[in-house]
Amino acid sequence: MVLCCARRVAVFALPLLTAACIGAEIDEQAEELVGEAEGELITQNGFIQNSMIPNAIIPNAIIPNAIIPNALPPNALLPNKLAASALTAIKDPGTAGALSREFLRYIVSCSLRPDQTFSFSWTDSSGVAHPEVYRGDLGYAHWWASSPIGNDTYVQHQISACVAARVNWYGVSVSISMRNNEMASTAAERAAYPVREGAFWGNLFAPTPYVGACYDSAGYVRARQLQRDCAAGHIETNPTTGESTWQQCGSMVIWGSCNALCNGTDATAGYFRGCVTNYPVNPHVRTDQVVTTFLPAGP
Repeated sequence: MVLCCARRVAVFALPLLTAACIGAEIDEQAEELVGEAEGELITQNGFIQNSMIPNAIIPNAIIPNAIIPNALPPNALLPNKLAASALTAIKDPGTAGALSREFLRYIVSCSLRPDQTFSFSWTDSSGVAHPEVYRGDLGYAHWWASSPIGNDTYVQHQISACVAARVNWYGVSVSISMRNNEMASTAAERAAYPVREGAFWGNLFAPTPYVGACYDSAGYVRARQLQRDCAAGHIETNPTTGESTWQQCGSMVIWGSCNALCNGTDATAGYFRGCVTNYPVNPHVRTDQVVTTFLPAGP
Protein backbone atom coordinates (compact mmCIF):
# COMPACT_ATOMS: atom_id res chain seq x y z
CA MET A 1 0.00 0.00 0.00
CA VAL A 2 1.55 3.29 -1.05
CA LEU A 3 0.89 6.73 0.38
CA CYS A 4 2.00 10.37 -0.30
CA CYS A 5 1.25 14.09 0.86
CA ALA A 6 2.40 17.69 1.48
CA ARG A 7 0.94 19.02 4.68
CA ARG A 8 2.17 19.29 8.25
CA VAL A 9 0.43 17.85 11.27
CA ALA A 10 0.71 18.09 15.04
CA VAL A 11 1.24 15.03 17.10
CA PHE A 12 0.43 15.67 20.75
CA ALA A 13 4.05 16.48 21.08
CA LEU A 14 4.80 13.46 19.07
CA PRO A 15 5.99 14.05 15.49
CA LEU A 16 4.57 11.76 12.89
CA LEU A 17 5.44 12.40 9.27
CA THR A 18 6.09 10.44 6.18
CA ALA A 19 6.43 12.50 3.07
CA ALA A 20 9.40 14.15 1.54
CA CYS A 21 10.99 15.65 -1.53
CA ILE A 22 14.46 14.56 -2.52
CA GLY A 23 17.04 16.42 -0.48
CA ALA A 24 20.80 16.68 -0.44
CA GLU A 25 23.05 13.65 -0.22
CA ILE A 26 23.83 12.64 3.32
CA ASP A 27 27.41 13.39 4.33
CA GLU A 28 29.81 10.95 5.93
CA GLN A 29 29.53 12.56 9.36
CA ALA A 30 25.77 12.13 9.39
CA GLU A 31 26.14 8.47 8.46
CA GLU A 32 28.57 7.96 11.31
CA LEU A 33 26.17 9.62 13.75
CA VAL A 34 23.40 7.23 12.79
CA GLY A 35 25.72 4.27 13.19
CA GLU A 36 26.81 5.46 16.62
CA ALA A 37 23.26 6.22 17.65
CA GLU A 38 22.07 2.68 16.93
CA GLY A 39 23.80 1.15 19.94
CA GLU A 40 23.14 4.14 22.16
CA LEU A 41 19.42 4.14 21.43
CA ILE A 42 19.03 0.50 22.40
CA THR A 43 20.95 0.81 25.63
CA GLN A 44 20.08 4.29 26.88
CA ASN A 45 16.61 5.23 25.71
CA GLY A 46 14.20 5.65 27.64
CA PHE A 47 -8.90 -1.25 10.08
CA ILE A 48 -10.03 -3.70 8.17
CA GLN A 49 -10.81 -6.82 10.17
CA ASN A 50 -10.40 -10.25 8.56
CA SER A 51 -9.48 -8.84 5.16
CA MET A 52 -6.56 -7.17 3.47
CA ILE A 53 -6.56 -3.47 2.80
CA PRO A 54 -6.27 -3.01 -0.97
CA ASN A 55 -3.20 -1.52 -2.55
CA ALA A 56 -3.09 2.28 -2.40
CA ILE A 57 -0.68 5.17 -2.85
CA ILE A 58 -1.43 8.17 -0.64
CA PRO A 59 0.35 11.43 0.32
CA ASN A 60 2.00 11.66 3.74
CA ALA A 61 3.48 14.64 5.55
CA ILE A 62 2.47 14.99 9.17
CA ILE A 63 4.98 17.16 11.01
CA PRO A 64 6.27 16.62 14.53
CA ASN A 65 4.07 18.17 17.20
CA ALA A 66 0.92 17.50 15.20
CA ILE A 67 -0.66 14.73 17.20
CA ILE A 68 -2.89 15.97 19.97
CA PRO A 69 -4.23 13.34 22.40
CA ASN A 70 -7.42 15.21 23.24
CA ALA A 71 -8.27 15.37 19.53
CA LEU A 72 -8.75 11.59 19.51
CA PRO A 73 -12.48 10.87 19.69
CA PRO A 74 -13.14 7.69 21.74
CA ASN A 75 -16.78 7.79 20.69
CA ALA A 76 -18.08 7.38 17.15
CA LEU A 77 -16.06 9.31 14.58
CA LEU A 78 -18.83 11.84 14.06
CA PRO A 79 -18.88 15.55 15.01
CA ASN A 80 -22.00 15.16 17.16
CA LYS A 81 -20.48 12.18 19.00
CA LEU A 82 -17.12 13.71 19.87
CA ALA A 83 -16.11 14.31 23.46
CA ALA A 84 -16.23 17.98 24.41
CA SER A 85 -12.42 18.18 24.64
CA ALA A 86 -12.00 16.72 21.14
CA LEU A 87 -14.58 19.04 19.60
CA THR A 88 -12.97 22.04 21.29
CA ALA A 89 -9.56 20.98 20.01
CA ILE A 90 -10.53 20.73 16.34
CA LYS A 91 -12.52 24.00 16.44
CA ASP A 92 -9.77 26.02 18.08
CA PRO A 93 -8.99 28.96 15.70
CA GLY A 94 -5.35 29.11 16.80
CA THR A 95 -2.23 27.07 16.02
CA ALA A 96 -3.27 24.26 18.35
CA GLY A 97 -6.52 23.91 16.41
CA ALA A 98 -4.69 23.70 13.09
CA LEU A 99 -2.52 20.90 14.47
CA SER A 100 -5.52 19.07 15.93
CA ARG A 101 -7.37 19.26 12.61
CA GLU A 102 -4.38 17.96 10.68
CA PHE A 103 -3.98 15.13 13.13
CA LEU A 104 -7.67 14.27 12.81
CA ARG A 105 -7.36 14.34 9.03
CA TYR A 106 -4.76 11.58 9.19
CA ILE A 107 -6.77 9.63 11.76
CA VAL A 108 -9.71 9.70 9.35
CA SER A 109 -7.47 8.73 6.43
CA CYS A 110 -6.16 5.65 8.26
CA SER A 111 -9.50 4.67 9.82
CA LEU A 112 -12.26 5.21 7.27
CA ARG A 113 -12.84 3.97 3.70
CA PRO A 114 -12.62 6.24 0.62
CA ASP A 115 -16.43 6.40 0.50
CA GLN A 116 -16.61 7.73 4.07
CA THR A 117 -16.02 11.31 5.26
CA PHE A 118 -15.83 13.33 8.46
CA SER A 119 -17.28 16.84 8.07
CA PHE A 120 -17.46 19.79 10.43
CA SER A 121 -16.94 23.56 10.51
CA TRP A 122 -14.84 25.87 12.65
CA THR A 123 -14.76 29.67 12.93
CA ASP A 124 -11.60 31.76 12.85
CA SER A 125 -10.82 34.81 14.98
CA SER A 126 -12.41 37.07 12.35
CA GLY A 127 -15.70 35.23 12.52
CA VAL A 128 -15.26 33.47 9.17
CA ALA A 129 -16.55 29.88 9.04
CA HIS A 130 -14.34 27.20 7.52
CA PRO A 131 -16.04 23.95 6.43
CA GLU A 132 -13.80 20.86 6.60
CA VAL A 133 -14.33 17.52 4.86
CA TYR A 134 -11.85 14.73 5.61
CA ARG A 135 -12.09 11.63 3.44
CA GLY A 136 -11.05 8.13 4.47
CA ASP A 137 -8.43 6.09 2.63
CA LEU A 138 -7.39 2.84 4.26
CA GLY A 139 -10.42 1.68 6.23
CA TYR A 140 -8.67 0.21 9.28
CA ALA A 141 -11.75 0.95 11.42
CA HIS A 142 -14.51 1.92 8.99
CA TRP A 143 -17.13 1.02 11.59
CA TRP A 144 -15.77 3.84 13.79
CA ALA A 145 -17.92 6.18 11.67
CA SER A 146 -20.96 5.01 13.63
CA SER A 147 -19.70 3.10 16.68
CA PRO A 148 -17.15 3.84 19.44
CA ILE A 149 -13.68 2.41 18.95
CA GLY A 150 -13.85 1.28 22.56
CA ASN A 151 -11.04 -0.81 24.03
CA ASP A 152 -10.14 -2.64 20.83
CA THR A 153 -6.39 -2.38 21.38
CA TYR A 154 -5.59 -4.28 18.17
CA VAL A 155 -7.28 -1.62 16.05
CA GLN A 156 -5.90 1.17 18.24
CA HIS A 157 -2.37 -0.08 17.60
CA GLN A 158 -2.98 -0.50 13.87
CA ILE A 159 -4.35 3.04 13.46
CA SER A 160 -1.51 4.44 15.58
CA ALA A 161 1.14 2.67 13.51
CA CYS A 162 -0.52 3.91 10.32
CA VAL A 163 -0.44 7.52 11.50
CA ALA A 164 3.11 7.23 12.87
CA ALA A 165 4.39 5.86 9.57
CA ARG A 166 3.12 9.00 7.85
CA VAL A 167 4.98 11.54 9.97
CA ASN A 168 7.64 13.72 8.38
CA TRP A 169 10.07 16.06 10.14
CA TYR A 170 10.04 18.50 7.22
CA GLY A 171 6.36 18.33 6.31
CA VAL A 172 7.24 17.67 2.68
CA SER A 173 5.50 15.17 0.45
CA VAL A 174 6.70 11.86 -0.89
CA SER A 175 5.02 8.59 -1.74
CA ILE A 176 5.81 5.64 0.51
CA SER A 177 4.75 2.02 0.49
CA MET A 178 3.21 0.92 3.81
CA ARG A 179 3.04 -2.80 4.51
CA ASN A 180 1.99 -5.24 7.23
CA ASN A 181 -0.32 -8.22 7.63
CA GLU A 182 -3.36 -6.00 6.98
CA MET A 183 -2.00 -4.14 3.95
CA ALA A 184 -1.77 -5.88 0.61
CA SER A 185 0.94 -4.94 -1.90
CA THR A 186 1.29 -5.81 -5.57
CA ALA A 187 4.44 -7.02 -7.29
CA ALA A 188 4.53 -3.72 -9.20
CA GLU A 189 4.39 -1.71 -5.96
CA ARG A 190 7.15 -3.78 -4.37
CA ALA A 191 9.31 -3.26 -7.45
CA ALA A 192 8.70 0.51 -7.43
CA TYR A 193 9.34 0.84 -3.67
CA PRO A 194 12.19 -1.58 -2.91
CA VAL A 195 14.04 0.34 -0.16
CA ARG A 196 12.92 -0.64 3.33
CA GLU A 197 13.06 2.51 5.47
CA GLY A 198 12.02 1.25 8.88
CA ALA A 199 9.06 0.36 11.07
CA PHE A 200 6.56 2.22 13.27
CA TRP A 201 4.29 1.18 16.14
CA GLY A 202 2.54 2.57 19.24
CA ASN A 203 -0.83 3.44 20.77
CA LEU A 204 -2.14 6.99 20.54
CA PHE A 205 -5.28 5.94 22.43
CA ALA A 206 -3.49 4.71 25.55
CA PRO A 207 -3.70 6.67 28.85
CA THR A 208 -0.08 7.59 28.16
CA PRO A 209 0.13 7.80 24.33
CA TYR A 210 3.37 6.62 22.75
CA VAL A 211 4.91 5.96 19.35
CA GLY A 212 8.09 4.04 18.57
CA ALA A 213 10.17 3.57 15.44
CA CYS A 214 13.30 1.90 14.14
CA TYR A 215 15.35 2.27 10.96
CA ASP A 216 16.59 -0.28 8.47
CA SER A 217 20.37 -0.33 8.39
CA ALA A 218 20.34 -0.60 4.61
CA GLY A 219 17.72 2.09 4.00
CA TYR A 220 18.46 5.10 6.20
CA VAL A 221 20.75 6.78 3.67
CA ARG A 222 17.98 6.77 1.07
CA ALA A 223 15.52 7.95 3.72
CA ARG A 224 17.68 10.99 4.44
CA GLN A 225 17.97 11.74 0.73
CA LEU A 226 14.16 11.95 0.73
CA GLN A 227 14.18 14.03 3.94
CA ARG A 228 12.43 11.32 5.92
CA ASP A 229 14.11 11.48 9.31
CA CYS A 230 11.53 9.94 11.63
CA ALA A 231 12.91 6.40 11.45
CA ALA A 232 16.64 7.18 11.35
CA GLY A 233 16.61 10.32 13.51
CA HIS A 234 17.14 13.94 12.51
CA ILE A 235 20.67 15.22 11.95
CA GLU A 236 21.02 18.94 12.67
CA THR A 237 24.16 20.97 12.01
CA ASN A 238 25.06 23.99 14.13
CA PRO A 239 25.51 26.88 11.63
CA THR A 240 28.20 28.43 13.82
CA THR A 241 30.32 25.46 14.87
CA GLY A 242 29.45 23.04 12.08
CA GLU A 243 28.87 20.36 14.72
CA SER A 244 26.22 17.77 13.86
CA THR A 245 23.85 16.37 16.46
CA TRP A 246 21.32 13.55 16.29
CA GLN A 247 17.73 14.21 17.42
CA GLN A 248 14.61 12.18 18.01
CA CYS A 249 11.62 12.96 15.81
CA GLY A 250 9.66 14.91 18.39
CA SER A 251 8.10 12.60 20.97
CA MET A 252 8.52 9.58 18.74
CA VAL A 253 11.10 7.29 20.33
CA ILE A 254 13.52 5.90 17.76
CA TRP A 255 14.88 2.78 19.40
CA GLY A 256 17.62 1.92 16.90
CA SER A 257 18.04 -0.58 14.09
CA CYS A 258 15.05 -2.70 13.09
CA ASN A 259 17.47 -5.51 12.33
CA ALA A 260 18.20 -5.71 16.07
CA LEU A 261 14.71 -4.94 17.37
CA CYS A 262 12.30 -6.69 15.00
CA ASN A 263 11.28 -10.25 14.15
CA GLY A 264 11.76 -11.97 10.84
CA THR A 265 10.37 -10.42 7.68
CA ASP A 266 7.53 -11.49 5.45
CA ALA A 267 8.96 -13.57 2.63
CA THR A 268 6.95 -11.82 -0.08
CA ALA A 269 6.33 -8.22 1.02
CA GLY A 270 9.45 -7.75 3.17
CA TYR A 271 7.69 -6.15 6.16
CA PHE A 272 8.75 -6.85 9.74
CA ARG A 273 6.40 -9.22 11.54
CA GLY A 274 6.89 -7.55 14.92
CA CYS A 275 9.22 -5.32 16.92
CA VAL A 276 10.27 -4.75 20.54
CA THR A 277 7.99 -2.09 22.01
CA ASN A 278 10.25 -0.71 24.76
CA TYR A 279 13.75 -2.24 24.82
CA PRO A 280 15.04 -0.79 28.14
CA VAL A 281 11.92 -1.91 30.03
CA ASN A 282 11.74 -5.39 28.55
CA PRO A 283 13.70 -6.55 25.48
CA HIS A 284 11.34 -9.51 25.03
CA VAL A 285 7.95 -7.76 24.81
CA ARG A 286 7.03 -7.30 21.15
CA THR A 287 4.08 -6.08 19.13
CA ASP A 288 2.95 -7.41 15.77
CA GLN A 289 0.87 -4.29 15.06
CA VAL A 290 3.73 -2.72 13.12
CA VAL A 291 3.78 -0.78 9.85
CA THR A 292 6.94 -1.13 7.77
CA THR A 293 7.63 1.60 5.23
CA PHE A 294 9.38 1.34 1.87
CA LEU A 295 10.78 4.05 -0.38
CA PRO A 296 11.45 4.36 -4.11
CA ALA A 297 15.00 3.56 -5.21
CA GLY A 298 17.41 6.40 -5.89
CA PRO A 299 18.37 7.60 -9.37
